Parts: sequence; structure tokens; C-alpha cells
Amino acid sequence: MAKLTPLGDRVLVRRVQEGESVRGGIIIPDTAKEKPQEGVVVAVGTGRYDKGQRIPLSVKEGERVLFGKYSGSEIKIDGEEFLILKEDEIFGILSGSAKGAEKPEKAAAGRR
Repeated sequence: MAKLTPLGDRVLVRRVQEGESVRGGIIIPDTAKEKPQEGVVVAVGTGRYDKGQRIPLSVKEGERVLFGKYSGSEIKIDGEEFLILKEDEIFGILSGSAKGAEKPEKAAAGRR
């Protein structure tokens, strides 16, 4: 795979593929599915400049991040789809398993 290093405060993200779910026996075609708004950081730029000083980015390679539905620019590298975002377009960093997280009431009920 070709290596891409984003410039400045840009971040290269690979979208996380969600598990396919079928409701009521209806199969939704790929073209009608919404793209996930979650991804894994593949590469980060050197940071942004403010008053002549470089400020490093808050995100690091390998972190899971949330971003807006229409954020960034979609690109293809060696047939694989990626997204290039500015750091400002990232809403936050996910820690732990977002899908496997228990609801507080269920976790408390299991400890009784």
C-alpha cells in the first residue's frame, strides 16, 4: 500500500465497517445505507501553526474517532477508501468498545 502523510492539521481516517443488520426480512442495498460516522486514524499531519509555533494534533494513529456525516474528503488509495479530515472536523475520540458498552442499569442489575 502507498503511504500517505497528511499535511498540517489533517488526519487520514479509515471508516469502521458496521455489521450488516436485516430488519423485518428487508435487505438494504449498499447504496441506500448510511456511511458510518466513526473511523480509525491511519495517519496524522505534523500539526497546525499558530503565531509561528507548531501545535501538535490531539489525535494519534490507531485511535477511534467520531466525525460529522458530511465531513472531510473521500479518497481511494490502492482500491481502499479513506477520508481526509481537518482536526476541527473530528468531534471526539472513542475509548473502549462503543458497541459492546452495557447500559448502567443492566450492569448494576448483574452485580446484585
